[in-house]
Amino acid sequence: MSATQVFHLPDVGEGLTEAEIVGWRVDVGDRVRVNDVVVEIESAKSLVELPVPFAGVVAELHAGVGETVPVGAPLIGVSREGSAPEPASTASRPDRAEAGAEAGREEPDRREEPQMLVGGGPWRQGSRRIRIGARRQEWDARRPARSAREPEAPAPAAPVRETRSPVTGVRKATAAAVTRSAFTAPHVTEWVTVDVTATMELTRRLRSDRAWSDVRMTPLVLVARAVLLAVRGFPGVNASWDEDRREIVVKHYVDLGIAAATSRGLLVPAIRDAHELGLRELAGAIAELVGEARTGTTPPDRLTGGTITITNIGAFGVDGGTPILNPGEAAILAMGAIKKRPWAAGDALVVREVATLALSFDHRLVDGELGSRFLTRVASFLEDPGTALLHA
Repeated sequence: MSATQVFHLPDVGEGLTEAEIVGWRVDVGDRVRVNDVVVEIESAKSLVELPVPFAGVVAELHAGVGETVPVGAPLIGVSREGSAPEPASTASRPDRAEAGAEAGREEPDRREEPQMLVGGGPWRQGSRRIRIGARRQEWDARRPARSAREPEAPAPAAPVRETRSPVTGVRKATAAAVTRSAFTAPHVTEWVTVDVTATMELTRRLRSDRAWSDVRMTPLVLVARAVLLAVRGFPGVNASWDEDRREIVVKHYVDLGIAAATSRGLLVPAIRDAHELGLRELAGAIAELVGEARTGTTPPDRLTGGTITITNIGAFGVDGGTPILNPGEAAILAMGAIKKRPWAAGDALVVREVATLALSFDHRLVDGELGSRFLTRVASFLEDPGTALLHA
């Protein structure tokens, strides 16, 4: 028999140290070819299908579904054709039906239990046995046949008071990230309420324009554009803190993170070099990024390295919040729900479309003045988008 080749968990993304087995596509005894997908894993923040690098017959699966394995650990063993292990023999195991019957023969008849519970000597025990037997016959005669009686209602299930779930995958990664951020970066959050009527009118106009029919235009796209333009004037919000070198690193590029809610938890994939994109390209990039996040197909390299993030909590009807920074970033902007509200226009009270923006920033990197100026610049772009958001 030839030696079994073992496929180990590879590093499928930056910083990956472990992954959870989500599901096996093969079983012991199955034949596989080179590059056949054999297992689906969940890394820190994405689902990944792993192909096997050699052909043969599956000899062993080294980890079960739900197990977390470190990078470099064995996943699957593959033997050449004809060298697969024989399936476990079932001859030594009794059939479930036979085992059940055997157990039934060994178990005493529960109808005898009242006789065995009466003590006081053989005569008294025997007399009581006769009396109980006669009484049971009388009860049976009075009682209608089971088939004629109405079916008994099932007993109500006891309410579940709590549910416990293991902390794995996305939830585990998110918990570690927000804890590290909250206890490392001194957070400050500032708020501004913005009249976004003009931004909403521009959004609706672009949606109805045939030239933009291939673009999924949303208010988030215009907010992202406003953030990118504001970063040009205030690059200090697009920075990171290098603790080892005790340096502030200002980025002259923007890898824009977009927080995306998925069934597996919160993901924050990044659009690389978003500052170089026009409005149409930015809209396409956001749509692609959110779609990948929700289907679990985000490439691992997109889940690291963002420089500033936007989270659209308004999608859930929330007016505002205090977002926690993505680790390694100086600022995150929360976009609240857009609602019609009374608004003072000069001396008149009018109804306008209004939203609240909240900017959380690392106070080691961004002081109050810088954070305030950046936030009001974003607000000014949304109040009067004009040609700035379209062509700048």
